[in-house]
Amino acid sequence: MLLALAHWLAQDIRLFNVLNYLTLRAVLAAMTALFISFMVGPSMIRKLAAMKIGQSVRDDGPQTHLVKAGTPTMGGALILTSIAITTLLWGDLRNAYIWVALLTTLGVGAIGWVDDYRKVVHRNPKGLSAKAKMFWQSLIALAAGIYLWQHASLPAHTELIVPFFKFVALPLSALGFIVVTYLVIVGSSNAVNLTDGLDGLAIMPTVMVAGALAIFSYVAGHAVFSKYLGVPYIPGAGELAVFCASIAGAGLAFLWFNAYPAEVFMGDVGALALGAALGVVAVIVRQELVLFIMGGVFVVEAVSVMLQVSYFKYTKKRYGEGKRILLMAPLHHHFEQKGWKETQVVVRFWIITMLLVLLGLATLKLR
Repeated sequence: MLLALAHWLAQDIRLFNVLNYLTLRAVLAAMTALFISFMVGPSMIRKLAAMKIGQSVRDDGPQTHLVKAGTPTMGGALILTSIAITTLLWGDLRNAYIWVALLTTLGVGAIGWVDDYRKVVHRNPKGLSAKAKMFWQSLIALAAGIYLWQHASLPAHTELIVPFFKFVALPLSALGFIVVTYLVIVGSSNAVNLTDGLDGLAIMPTVMVAGALAIFSYVAGHAVFSKYLGVPYIPGAGELAVFCASIAGAGLAFLWFNAYPAEVFMGDVGALALGAALGVVAVIVRQELVLFIMGGVFVVEAVSVMLQVSYFKYTKKRYGEGKRILLMAPLHHHFEQKGWKETQVVVRFWIITMLLVLLGLATLKLR
């Protein structure tokens, strides 16, 4: 929106041409999202508390978490509002990738909002059923996959890039591309949601991964840089740097309120949406496997739940008594049961994510 205004004003005032620089708009997007969240955050937290929209804590979870009962939740709505406003302000609204990323994020966020609303307002502990949640997530992911396939102009836009190998790319059929897109968006969405169990645990890795994806987006959308680094050139993908920067800015501001002891939780409305946002950007810039590396904490958290549930069901069916691999799932609760303090788990997972993000960025050159 502001880019269009700048183009109009630049006809008379050349200074406004500076907004044509994508890097500048990305920085301004991060700062704008940060500012919006900082300004709106305190009043939103007070309103959520006044409405008694508080988090319920599972009885079978760590006993130290019982004090968190009643902490305002659904704070992810603040993140999404900030991302949406910022992207609309600083992004090029003629760019289709901006709309795919934004609509996918807000669509999945709406699913999380309904789930949270039923839990905390209607006092329905089940919220939105798992089947209904998966159905709507799948619908959005498949719609994104179909659209991206239909609008791919070159074979490289649908190939699966293998990191660390310069000339290794797996061609995907229409079905293969759509399935990969589905798995990445839905998988990433649910993985971030499962990770969001400790104060600040999910949001900081999201910020770091979004920052890295902003770099991948910029490179993929730049003809010279993409050729030099050996990644597919995807015209228009550079605009996603603005979208990713807005995620980073909004996420950092939210961390101010979500750091231990948290004043607000993001809820499913935030966690599901942010995971989907990372997934759809990774698909567009053809870095699905790199996302798998950089989001290693999210992946391990999701895998820990799947293994725990599968093993429990298997042993219960075979031996009549369910057994567990971990003391508690997801993995962060296992370490809490081992004696780690919540802040130790969070910061150590942040450090691991930082290393994984650096490894992911290294794939740009280590080929």
